[in-house]
Amino acid sequence: MDWGNVTAEDLIDALREVDWSSPPRPMSEFFSRFTVPRSSSKWNSRLKCNLYYYRTNYFILIVSVLILGFLRRPLAIVAALLTALSIAFLNDSFAGTFSEKVTRTVRQFSPHLAAKMRPPLTPVIRGRPSAKRAIYICGRPRFVFVGIFSFVSFILWFVSAGLLTVLWALAIGLLATILHASFRTPNLKARLNTFREEFRAVWRNYSDL
Repeated sequence: MDWGNVTAEDLIDALREVDWSSPPRPMSEFFSRFTVPRSSSKWNSRLKCNLYYYRTNYFILIVSVLILGFLRRPLAIVAALLTALSIAFLNDSFAGTFSEKVTRTVRQFSPHLAAKMRPPLTPVIRGRPSAKRAIYICGRPRFVFVGIFSFVSFILWFVSAGLLTVLWALAIGLLATILHASFRTPNLKARLNTFREEFRAVWRNYSDL
């Protein structure tokens, strides 16, 4: 594959479709040989090739740096969890599953309280359920939980000053990734793996015909 002709959009699409369950490359291979690219075109080709080949290693690297950043700000961990929950509640499937599991757990200790956490009945119009069905979490409209969790997470981000720390950690992880991908010389295994992925893409397109 001529990585010099691969656009950033093509690389992002390839990373979306690729199997991320593959194990990371060995550390001895990851830190094997580094050279300075001879030209900007060589650097561009090398960067895209390494980002694709060492994708799992780079993902672990960025996550590790983020974890170290969170350890400096314990409140930022709670803020991140609340932010993730407030975003996840916008998904209908997650909100419904979360509400059912919480209600089922509460029912084991207090059936009376669990009965109050049930969502209201769906209105019926002309013998059919209404098309516009509101999503409820523990008997309350979804936007109530999204608003509360978002507000609390904002306060925690502000109090802990963790947002700046997380941004710095993310910037450091991305910078380390770009530096490694720029100076790590692609080996034969990386080129063969790239050729294999290219063959799979061509075969997949041929099968769709």
